[in-house]
Amino acid sequence: MTSKIINMAERIKDDSDRMLDSMFASDPIADDGFSARIVRNIRRKIWLRRLTLPVATLIGGLIAFKPMTEMVRVVAGLTTLIPEDIMNASETIVPQLPMLVLGAMLLAAILVGVRTLED
Repeated sequence: MTSKIINMAERIKDDSDRMLDSMFASDPIADDGFSARIVRNIRRKIWLRRLTLPVATLIGGLIAFKPMTEMVRVVAGLTTLIPEDIMNASETIVPQLPMLVLGAMLLAAILVGVRTLED
């Protein structure tokens, strides 16, 4: 479905529209395939750029795989050095769900209060 405004604009043409129509109605300039070569070269460069990052990421991941596994093993060995009371302290430090809900309600009430003060 076309708009009435577009149809109206196509019917009414001024001098500059007629001049542009006559300029673009001319035959294309023969370039012996130069434009096709340029477009092919640009498309090749676009695909090269699209493939370079994933291939580099894959190669980097393969190179870093062994050192990464060694690092995980070392970090896992360091966890045995942490005392048990510190490992169990996270249960008391991390807030439980009712406390999180209460904090969210308090935050919402403060935000609504500030909003009403602004108005």
